[in-house]
Amino acid sequence: MPLSSVVKNFRNGTIAIADGTGTPITLTVAYESGDFALSGVMEGQKEVAMYLDRGDFGSLRYTNFTPCTFTFTAQLTEISDATNKNILDAISKTGAFSAGVSTLGAGTDVPWTLNVTWTIEGTNSGDASDHVVVMTNCRLSGGASEGDPNTLSVSGTCYGTITLT
Repeated sequence: MPLSSVVKNFRNGTIAIADGTGTPITLTVAYESGDFALSGVMEGQKEVAMYLDRGDFGSLRYTNFTPCTFTFTAQLTEISDATNKNILDAISKTGAFSAGVSTLGAGTDVPWTLNVTWTIEGTNSGDASDHVVVMTNCRLSGGASEGDPNTLSVSGTCYGTITLT
């Protein structure tokens, strides 16, 4: 299949956040700015160490897992709600996400992680399919700031797998 001839932009993306319950609690982020940024994607998500042979290149070896990271912003519409799903509740496991389960499983010492999916619409542009980035076991943090409009900033680290389709 040839490379798509349509350049994608901020109007083509959606971001979904889901917990680990059997039927996931899922939030499709609304009022987001279209500035999703992903960094640190590499083959195998492993660091590479270089070993020298008396000062010259000897070999490369995989070492530690290296998580990828991402950020995005959205316009603030609410802080917390018991029934309506929103970003800060998803991040802090409160409100509509309070009964959620970490994607790492249940337990008292299991960090709250979520799956994040960034979908870039492609079929409406003539592509054979949409373009999807799925990141599992992501730890999210966020903040809010006043302005015109008030905004939420979200950053995340993917400790699981990243799948690009």
